[in-house]
Amino acid sequence: MTGMIKHVLILLKAILFYASLNGGLLNAQTDKVNVFLGTSGDHGQLSPAASYPFSMLSIGPQTYPKLHAGYEYEARRFLGFTHNRFEGVGCMGSGGNILIKPFAGDNVSADLIRETQSASPGYYQVSFKNKINAEFAVYQKAGMHRYHFPEGKKGFVMDLSHSLANRFVDEQHEISENSISGWVKARTTCNAGTYKIYYHIRFSCDMKFQKTSAHTLLISVPAKEKVVEISVALSSVSEQYAKQALFNGSFEQIKAKSDEGWNQMLSRITVKGDAERENTFYSLLYRTLQSPYVISEKDGTYRNTKGEDKRSEHTMYNGWAIWDNYRTQLPLLSVGWPDEYQGMTNSIANLFLSGKQDFATQHEPSNTVRTEHAIVVLLDAYRKGYEVNFEKIADSLMHDVDNLDFSTPDKALESSYDTWAMSDILSILNRDRQSEKYREKAREYRSYWNKDFKDLTKSDVDKVQARGLYQGTIWQYRWFVPFDVNGLIALTGGPDSYIKQLDHFFDEDMYNHANEPDLQAPLMYNVTPKAWKSQELMHRLAVDTVIQYYFNDNSKGIDPFVDVIYKNKPKAYIRTMDDDGGAMSAWYVLTACGFSPACPGWPVYYLHVPLFQSVSFNWPGKKHFEIEVENYSLSNKYIKRVILNGVDLKHNYITHDEITNGGKLVIVAASEPQPHALPQVWMSELK
Repeated sequence: MTGMIKHVLILLKAILFYASLNGGLLNAQTDKVNVFLGTSGDHGQLSPAASYPFSMLSIGPQTYPKLHAGYEYEARRFLGFTHNRFEGVGCMGSGGNILIKPFAGDNVSADLIRETQSASPGYYQVSFKNKINAEFAVYQKAGMHRYHFPEGKKGFVMDLSHSLANRFVDEQHEISENSISGWVKARTTCNAGTYKIYYHIRFSCDMKFQKTSAHTLLISVPAKEKVVEISVALSSVSEQYAKQALFNGSFEQIKAKSDEGWNQMLSRITVKGDAERENTFYSLLYRTLQSPYVISEKDGTYRNTKGEDKRSEHTMYNGWAIWDNYRTQLPLLSVGWPDEYQGMTNSIANLFLSGKQDFATQHEPSNTVRTEHAIVVLLDAYRKGYEVNFEKIADSLMHDVDNLDFSTPDKALESSYDTWAMSDILSILNRDRQSEKYREKAREYRSYWNKDFKDLTKSDVDKVQARGLYQGTIWQYRWFVPFDVNGLIALTGGPDSYIKQLDHFFDEDMYNHANEPDLQAPLMYNVTPKAWKSQELMHRLAVDTVIQYYFNDNSKGIDPFVDVIYKNKPKAYIRTMDDDGGAMSAWYVLTACGFSPACPGWPVYYLHVPLFQSVSFNWPGKKHFEIEVENYSLSNKYIKRVILNGVDLKHNYITHDEITNGGKLVIVAASEPQPHALPQVWMSELK
C-alpha cells in the first residue's frame, strides 16, 4: 500500500509540474473560451474556425447563409471549409481561400446539413446528416483536417478560386502523388490591393484527382478508407516553406499542441471573480490574439509589401486593422505580450520602407485591412520602451503625413493627430525646426474644430455620415482631440462648459459603442474633477444595460438597442458592431483589468475599478503585476483610493512602466462617487 501511495504522489507531482509548464493545465483558460461568441447575425462578425495565436491559417466552416467571416451560427447548410479569414472586419469579410468540401455518395454537389458541432481554441468539429464527421486543428502555420466517412463512394471537391467577398485574382497549383501545392492571389479587405499566399496540402491516402474546371478539382477517396486526414500549411514566401511547415504528427497531437499554445497565451492574464464574467473575459481575450499574422519563416525570411523577399532577426507580421484597434487591441498587446509586440512594432515601421498604403498594396503577404494612425502606434511603442529606428524611416513618415487628407471634418481631426505624432517624433530626433513645422500644422485642427464642431445647433449634428463623416456624427467626432485635451477644453468654452457638453452627450445617449469614432469619449471626464463619471461609464458599457441609438446604417431614433453590449452568446454585441480585428474585444479586456489608454502616443492609462476582484499579468521569466480590488462588489464601480507598491497614488492614471515593472496595485472601490478622489495631473497638450 505504501508503494502505491508513493507512485500516486510521484504521478501527481509530475502532473503538477507539467501543468506549471503549460500555463496551468489543471485550470486551463482554454476551457473558459466560447468560440461561438459573436458568430450569429451582425453581432461581431466572428467565426469558430480552428486557429492559433497570430496565425494566417484558420480552418473553418463556410456556411449558407454566412457572415463576414464565412459562418453563421444558426445556419445548417455548409458549403465546405476554408483556410483563412480576417475576424470581425467589414466589407463582407476577407479571406476564405481554398475551399474543401467533403461528399459521400454519387451526388458530389449534395448539401452538407449540420447535425452537431463543437469547438474550442484551435479546434472545430461538425457532423452532418450524411454521416460525415469533420474535425480541424491548427498549430502555428500548419493544420489538419480529419474526416470520418460512411461506407461507399466518397471524396472532396476543392475550389481554389473561392473567397469570402474579395475578388479572386489568380491561382496556380501542381499535383504530385497525394499532394497539392501552389499559390492563390485575391483582393484584400474591401477589394483594396492584392495578397498572395502559398500552400501545401497532403492527403493521408491514395487519391484520384480530376480537374473539373480551371480552378476546381474532384478528389476521389478509395472506398475502403473510412478515415481521411489532410495536412495543410500556409506561407507568405513560397510553396517550399509551406511544405516544410506541415505538421508530421497525429491529429490528436496537433490538437494538444494547439490547446497548449492557446493556454499559454491566454494565461498571460489571470482574473478571479464572477465565473460568468471570467468566461466572457477569456472568450474576448481569445479574439484579441487572432491578428496580426506571422508572415516570416523560422529562418527569418519574409515577403514585404513590395513583394520582395527579405530577412529579419525578428518575427514579422502583417494583417492590420490599425484604424480600428490602435486604441485598444494594440495597446493591450503592448502590455501583455511584449516579445510579440516588438515584432509587430518592427513590422509596422517596415511598412514605411516597403510600400505602406492606408488600405493595401498590390503585393501584400496576407489579407489585411487598413493602416491609418500607424505613426501614432510607433510613437506610442517608442515611449513604452520598444525599439523604433525613427532615423531610418523619418523621411517616409513625413511623406506619409504630408499626404494626409483634411477634406472632411473627421479626417481633419484624425490627420491632425498623426501630424502631432510626426512633430513629437521629429522632436525625439532633435530636428526642432521640422518638428515645429508639423506642430504648427497640428494646431490648425482648432480652425477645423471651430468650423464644424463648435456649433451644435445645426440640424445634422446627430446624423451618421453628415458632411462626409465616416460612420459617425458631428457629436461623436468632436471629442477626437486626445493629443490636445487642454486645447479641446478651451474650444468648448472652458472646464464647466466642457463637462456640461459631455454630460449632454451621454445623457442623451449620443455615444456610439457600435463603432470606433468616439471610443475614447467615455474616458474624457478623467481630465476633470469628475473622473468618477468616466469610472461609471466604463463599468456601465462593459456590464450594464445600455441604450444605443446609433448603428452603421441609421441615425438616432430608429429601433434602439436596449441590452448589455458584451454577452457571451452567438448574438453578442450591438447590431452592426463588428469586432474589427479584436478592437472591441480588447476594449472589454482592458476595461475589465481596470485601465485604458489615455492617448496612444503617450504611455499613460486612466484607471477605473476592474470587473474582477483580482487581475494578474504574468510575463514569462519576469515579475508579475497584480491588481487587487479592496471592498470588491459587482456594484462598487467608483475609485476611493489607489495604492501602488505600498504608496498612495495622487492621480487617476498609471504609466506603462509602472505596469510592466511589476508589483501590486490596490484599488479601493466604493459604491458612491468620490468627487475629490485622485485629481488629474497629467494631460495631453499641444503647446
